[in-house]
Amino acid sequence: MSRFGESMRGRSVFVTGASGMLGSWLVRALLDRGATVTVLRRDEVRASMLTLDGLEARCTVVRGDLLTPGLVERAIGEHECDTVFHLAAQTIVGTANRSPVPTFEANIRGTWLLMDACRTHDVRRVVVAASDTVYGVYDELPYREDFAFRARFPYDVSKAATDLIARSYWHTYGVPVAITRLANIYGGGDLNRSRLLPEAIAAVLRGRAPIIRSDGSPERDFLYVEDAADAYLAICDALDADEGCVPGAVTRARGEAFNAGGGRPHSVRSIIDAVVRVSGHDLTPDVRGTGTPSGEIDRKYGDSSKLRDRTGWEPRVGLDEGVERTIAWYREHLDALPT
Repeated sequence: MSRFGESMRGRSVFVTGASGMLGSWLVRALLDRGATVTVLRRDEVRASMLTLDGLEARCTVVRGDLLTPGLVERAIGEHECDTVFHLAAQTIVGTANRSPVPTFEANIRGTWLLMDACRTHDVRRVVVAASDTVYGVYDELPYREDFAFRARFPYDVSKAATDLIARSYWHTYGVPVAITRLANIYGGGDLNRSRLLPEAIAAVLRGRAPIIRSDGSPERDFLYVEDAADAYLAICDALDADEGCVPGAVTRARGEAFNAGGGRPHSVRSIIDAVVRVSGHDLTPDVRGTGTPSGEIDRKYGDSSKLRDRTGWEPRVGLDEGVERTIAWYREHLDALPT
């Protein structure tokens, strides 16, 4: 267990998006550190790691939709939550392109409802998930937090709005909030076959060629999920260190956004090759695309030095080790894998 989040013992924590991959690992980390965790649960996702690994049974579950008027405010108030991690979102780029309005509703309206509930109940620390997609396309890489937003596509725009709305609650109302702009996260518990790693691992474990929907050249920064959860805890610790700061003051974390990634980009093809290599199977990827899929950014990765300098966080798990851990989790949960 990392050194981050040791102060969580005895705290009452509210987590949205807990059924997702990162949300599940974050809940595990919080429980391991002695926090009392309340999760918001919209759908019965039986294949979620939160259920499969018995985490939900250790939490208080609030059932309902983030967008239901008054629900989040009631949950935070009744369970006396002093810490909030907001990860709930519509995260699939293809879905956002097909259905932008539900994506805007979930990601933008959901954020202001959450933030206003935190304002109403004087929540002491809030960490909100944005994304490195807010930066859009830059020839100059890696992204730094002071880069202007160039979001163009519905998902990216929704996350840019999430980012700005959340930070406005610090500058205007003093809500102690910080933002994450994470790279592509991978690890056990991601069961959405539209994403690269679950589809590739499901393929190799079933003896079929993994599919590449681009030409394999797009480059992404990949961050192992336990390192991502540690980044959230490190930022939460930094929010505590800002106790007593007010808007306009120099802070370590309040009102700030932080990149977090593995440190360098990898091509889609190299990721698939790593999955095949680590799995021990002799398979040739099935390349079905040309160039970069519509609505996606060709090349992106961020500079995590701000987070490292202010909190001491660094990724601990390299790509091959992360892929090995991910495959091991899926081997234990074969029935949950996408077909």
